[in-house]
Amino acid sequence: MRYSVLATDYDGTLATDNHVNENTLAALSRLRSSGYKLILVTGRQLDELLQVFVHVDLFDYVVAENGALLYSPATRQEKLLGSQPSAEFINALRDRQVKLVSVGCVIVAT
Repeated sequence: MRYSVLATDYDGTLATDNHVNENTLAALSRLRSSGYKLILVTGRQLDELLQVFVHVDLFDYVVAENGALLYSPATRQEKLLGSQPSAEFINALRDRQVKLVSVGCVIVAT
């Protein structure tokens, strides 16, 4: 069996300072047109990625939140691959005045 998939990271691989070079976008488009499936992998939360990368539709799937969320740009469907953080946990962080708490669908980052 032969696989025709490219899985690639976003930050520091495709993008530098939230920018993906036009030549890179063109190469990804050609690769997809040749029959390859493209998977974007990122530690970012999905909503943040969608704000900074308008070409996410080049990809068949996005694996976000360090592997905790699977997203299909074609259908805009999200599948959680872990449990959502509990409200008690989030409140405990805030009660302890943890700075810069960012809550995703599954991950919590500080």
